[in-house]
Amino acid sequence: MNPHRIRTLIVDDEPLARALLRSFLADDAGMEVIGECGDGYTAIEMIESAAPELVFLDIQMPDLDGFGVLRALPPAAIPNLVFVTAYDQFALQAFDVHAIDYLLKPFDRERFERTLERAKQQIALQKREDVQAALLRILSEQSARSQPLQRILVKSGD
Repeated sequence: MNPHRIRTLIVDDEPLARALLRSFLADDAGMEVIGECGDGYTAIEMIESAAPELVFLDIQMPDLDGFGVLRALPPAAIPNLVFVTAYDQFALQAFDVHAIDYLLKPFDRERFERTLERAKQQIALQKREDVQAALLRILSEQSARSQPLQRILVKSGD
């Protein structure tokens, strides 16, 4: 049985940075890179159409930066995020938008692995919460249906 692979999108305007992320992700059988984007506008389209579970998002990009990408998306469409940037001044902002982690360029494999493990744990937790919420919803619907009728409405005359 093939375990679930985390659908991942890489967004970075630097081809070398995308290549490094792609190579690190390729070494992990639990990850599936579904695409790469070199700009914010393409990232918005990909996130809305492909619905990745995890996005490695560069903050500093020409025209539309990573925060601009997030502002353009409906809140329900915002995936799990790992920000990637060469500038540490954005770290606090990254966590303000609930990023899982923040990779400061240049990063090494060890730092990347710690980030990836944190992302996997977060996504697994969300999946458990989704399953639990679905089970509770089903149980409450079932219990609502199995309740005896309390009233019967009958129309009499006009």
